[in-house]
Amino acid sequence: MTVFILVAGAFTGPHVWRDTAARLTAQGAGVHTVALTGVGRPPADRGADVDLETHIADVLAVIDSVTDAAAESGGEIVLVGHDYGIHPVLGAADRRARSIARIVYLDSGMPQDGVPALAAVPDQLLREEMAERAAGSGGEATAGELPPPAREAWPRWGSTEGLSEAALDGLTALAAPQPLGTLLQPLRLTGAVAEVPATGVLCTANGPGVEMLQIMVDVGTPALAALADARVTFFELPTGHWPMLSCPDALAGTLIEAASGGGHLLTPVDAGRTPAHLRPFLLDVPERPRERTGNTDLYLPDGPGPHPAVVFVHGGPVPAEARPTPRDWPTLTGYARQVAGQGVVGVTLDHRLHAVTDYERAAADVADAVERVRADPRVDADRVALWFFSGGGPITAEWLKDPPVWLRCLAANYPILAPLPGWGLTGSRFHPVRALSHAGDLPVVLVRAGRESAEIAATVEEFVAEAARCGANLEIIDVPEGRHGFETLDPADGAREAVHRAVGAVLARLKG
Repeated sequence: MTVFILVAGAFTGPHVWRDTAARLTAQGAGVHTVALTGVGRPPADRGADVDLETHIADVLAVIDSVTDAAAESGGEIVLVGHDYGIHPVLGAADRRARSIARIVYLDSGMPQDGVPALAAVPDQLLREEMAERAAGSGGEATAGELPPPAREAWPRWGSTEGLSEAALDGLTALAAPQPLGTLLQPLRLTGAVAEVPATGVLCTANGPGVEMLQIMVDVGTPALAALADARVTFFELPTGHWPMLSCPDALAGTLIEAASGGGHLLTPVDAGRTPAHLRPFLLDVPERPRERTGNTDLYLPDGPGPHPAVVFVHGGPVPAEARPTPRDWPTLTGYARQVAGQGVVGVTLDHRLHAVTDYERAAADVADAVERVRADPRVDADRVALWFFSGGGPITAEWLKDPPVWLRCLAANYPILAPLPGWGLTGSRFHPVRALSHAGDLPVVLVRAGRESAEIAATVEEFVAEAARCGANLEIIDVPEGRHGFETLDPADGAREAVHRAVGAVLARLKG
């Protein structure tokens, strides 16, 4: 019999597992929920400080209480950590690695040795607020309590997609303060836990799905390389951050499958295949002369000019170590050569979007590159288009809110058009949906992938709805069977036609 030990996230306790635990028990599993000191139960000593080590001890106590019985019955122990709960789960599993059959990361981060749980809090303002609380208490890791969120503030901690009004009411009513020391104390690992098989359950309304994770592994994100290990599997649930409340039946079934080793495997980068983003561009585009200066490449058309220009802005985040860098990726170079063959300067560049906290400097890199391109005597400075891709989408807000007269068109392929729930950027200026009403008559060409991930598709739908509301000059080009990055993933006739249409739409506005 499989024995599940369930550890809840911040502000919550065993009560959130009620329905999921009932389903697991009905399927013959053993279930134990962990009441974490100071959250699920008060400290034995009311004056005692509570930190991450306290919660690791709580999980260890439950593991030790069931290990012998599980071994005698031939059962295996599966630890499940939701959100913050993965930190004490990993701390305990590191000390009892031989007793644990599998760890399930339930819509959680990937904690590393020496890093506190505070670093995984998605909302940057929340992180700053907690750091200020710690500073106010002299920097102590046991710095009082963090009040639970108000009902309307839960989205700052994760997407509430899928929660009924009653479930959200219950989540709020039963929430408890979180001992701040549990978020501030660094997790300490010996490395033993790395040998325990693991499963990630991805809630796709709150973060990336399996396909997006594969792309990030392919790009070379160092922290994600271990996810392509044969002992690591993945499942997706189309819901928000609290699946035990929004879809307990589906979650229970997923946990049962995970315990048996089921799930999707990611493919390692060195598996004798070409990563998706480095596969050939779907059009056979002739080579063109290229000039490289700093972080910018110019693909030049025939003739002296001055010519109109299209600046292609890559997505991300892309790790700084990624090679080749984005300006040499086939999608970007393919588009640049395609427009150069039609009398327009194609520009690719590298910008420093290495993490979701880098949008400020990435936007500055793009603005600087655009000005250098416009200053080139071979470029018509009054006829420039900007074309954004994927995670570069939030940077469009900078150009939508106050478009310069020389910007003749803004295009975006499978873009992220509002900060994603786990990014902690909801209040930032990089919010294209909010900026769109200021775009005036600026032509916007949106290339929409029909098989987009749910979290990104939601931002696109929001953008399209806002365009209808404010009367924006928006043209949509759909690629019904296209995926995110379809130019190298889906070289089908429909996708090729969409690329021709998109290029034609942008150049018509640029040359008109």
